[in-house]
Amino acid sequence: MSRPANPVTLPLAEYSPKHFLLAVDGKVATVTLNRPERKNPLTFDSYRELTDFFRACAMDEDVKTVVVTGAGGNFSSGGDVFEIIGPLVAMDTKGLTAFTRMTGDLVKAMRACPQPIIAAVDGICAGAGAIIAMASDMRLATSGAKVAFLFNKVGLSGCDMGACAILPRIIGQSRASELLYTGRFMTAEEGERWGFFSRIVAADQVLAQAHALAKQVSEGPTYANTMTKRMLAMEWAMSVEEAIEAEAVAQALCMTTEDFARAFEAFSNKRAPVFQGN
Repeated sequence: MSRPANPVTLPLAEYSPKHFLLAVDGKVATVTLNRPERKNPLTFDSYRELTDFFRACAMDEDVKTVVVTGAGGNFSSGGDVFEIIGPLVAMDTKGLTAFTRMTGDLVKAMRACPQPIIAAVDGICAGAGAIIAMASDMRLATSGAKVAFLFNKVGLSGCDMGACAILPRIIGQSRASELLYTGRFMTAEEGERWGFFSRIVAADQVLAQAHALAKQVSEGPTYANTMTKRMLAMEWAMSVEEAIEAEAVAQALCMTTEDFARAFEAFSNKRAPVFQGN
């Protein structure tokens, strides 16, 4: 479970990861899981490098949104059977706990990443791959997308990497329970109907539409978008009264930004606002 030799310290546009592809186009960064011959499984090193990447996003003021996808017609088959699951069988409790905490760190990093994350899902999206899609803020799918939280299929609990906390909030307690108890695949149509996917698009358009959505979000008010993501997470643990008070404070802070003043000026002059992120 060694860490990548060089945690992300460069601007994201200059960073060349070893265990996934990264492309930065203007305000949008695209992460591509890139082991297509194996349906893009994760390894110890790719977990670590992805975690470091999402943590580094907080320090990059140019990237406003992140798109996550997989190469070769699949999103991700989850943890690599031979490079991860095999070694886990030989570990003691201390080593296993270090591993499960390390995988959970990826979800924590994605949720703490200030940029909204959009998953473009095609083909197999299973195990830890399903978790990455789940931990994203928005998800688009092709009709061929199939999502499974496979943990019980290998003798493990469905409570992996935050699944029991996050998945019920997306699709409801009963539907989440069914997927976590059975490990069965959720079809794209089910995923859209249940609210896991925002919409289903043609296979040759899913990445383009994810980029279009990312561009739309990135052109909005950066500070306000970051605040929206933060409050969506924080308010899970609040009463309605606490949430209303927290939102009052958050919105007041947004009203101190230059982008708020720009929006008013643009509205007054009957033109679209051009947000600058401050």
